[in-house]
Amino acid sequence: CTGNGICKCRVCECFPNFTGSACDCSLDTLPCMASNGQICNGRGTCECGTCNCTDPKFQGPTCEMCQTCLGVCAEHKDCVQCRAFNKGEKKETCSQECMHFNMTQVESRDKLPQPGQPDPLSHCKEKDVDDCWFYFTYSVNSNGEANVHVVE
Repeated sequence: CTGNGICKCRVCECFPNFTGSACDCSLDTLPCMASNGQICNGRGTCECGTCNCTDPKFQGPTCEMCQTCLGVCAEHKDCVQCRAFNKGEKKETCSQECMHFNMTQVESRDKLPQPGQPDPLSHCKEKDVDDCWFYFTYSVNSNGEANVHVVE
C-alpha cells in the first residue's frame, strides 16, 4: 500500500488523505497551490497531488508557466491607455475592445493598491504613445472581475 495504508485481505485500506488501489494517490492539494493562492493557477485540476493543466498554454507543476503569454502589464497597456487618457493604439476601438475591466483613477502612485491584499496584484509601469511613463495595477478578484487602478 506504498506506506500510505494497511493491507487487509489483499485490499489496501488507505490512511486519511490517500486513495487508490495501492493508496498511491494523495488527496493533498498543497503541492498544486500556485503563488496566487489558486489550485493549479485556476488553469488545471489537482489529481493525486499533481496539476493536470487543462489550458494548453500553461505548464509546470502549478500551471503557472506560459512561454507564449505577454505579461499582464503589456497585455493591458493599450486598453488602460485609451480608457484613462483617451489615446494610444486602441483609441478608436476602445469602447468595443477595452471594457473588460473596472477602472479607478487615483491621484498618485502611493494611492495604488499595495501587495498583501487577497487578490493577485500586478504593478505596471508602461510607456504611452508620447513616450511618457504611466502607472497602473491590475488584479482579478475571486468573482473573476478584473480591476485596474491607474494614476491620473
